Amino acid sequence: MAKRDLRRLLRLSPGETVDLAAHDPAATPGAPGDKQASLADAERMGEELAELQERLWAAGTAGDRRRVLLVLQGMDTSGKGGTVKHVIGHLNPSGCRIRAFKAPTAEELRHDFLWRVRQALPQPGEIGIFDRSHYEDVLVARVRQLVPDSEIGSRYGRIDDFERALTEDGVTVVKCFLHLSYEEQRRRLLRRLDRPDKRWKFAPSDIDERALWPAYQQAYELALEHCAAPPWYVIPADHKWYRNWAVGRLLLEHLRELDPEYPQSPFDLAECRERLLKET
Repeated sequence: MAKRDLRRLLRLSPGETVDLAAHDPAATPGAPGDKQASLADAERMGEELAELQERLWAAGTAGDRRRVLLVLQGMDTSGKGGTVKHVIGHLNPSGCRIRAFKAPTAEELRHDFLWRVRQALPQPGEIGIFDRSHYEDVLVARVRQLVPDSEIGSRYGRIDDFERALTEDGVTVVKCFLHLSYEEQRRRLLRRLDRPDKRWKFAPSDIDERALWPAYQQAYELALEHCAAPPWYVIPADHKWYRNWAVGRLLLEHLRELDPEYPQSPFDLAECRERLLKET
């Protein structure tokens, strides 16, 4: 099953009406087997991911402008940070650019909502990872009514234009919605309370936010519908092992398609070898 193109299994079709209730957060489509089999496969994939990332980074030093942007969105506890740790942890951090977007600062608010996003984009040869992203400005902003509805509608179009321009400039944009169930979020919040090493992530406001769950689900459905180029991938996230495997697999499939190559050496290999061998 894992040999199948996972992109086809998890990708939303452009123009598709999105109903998140129709997507099972506990499903494991395309997984190579149970948890243990998937963990083992993820380790094997990590080696190939690391090699492809190194080739991409090396190609960037020789003028190849291609790069990758992995966008991770999801409700609190859906595992954005965990995905970064387990998937991106296989890669050389020197070739990665990780940015976690939180509430905008006073300076960021003085600019267009995409301004801070442009500052964090990956450079040629890099893999950029957004832990939350510009989509916060059509999710939280919509649910919390921070801006008028007309402004939210305008932002969908500006995001679409922004992402199309990135694609035309050599950025492979991989957008992953980590789809978590209401019940699983409750279990994860309780675990944060039970574990001192996780308690720092918890805030009483997390419970208040759960009352807005239906509004957030609707906001996500609209964002996934209106900003569908590049396409979204819906990642069932109730099983952490599957979430990590699936995002890693998607990233691997995109890197394989890019197939970056090490650049040709701009110097005489034989001459350099001879000089080194003649050293005393």
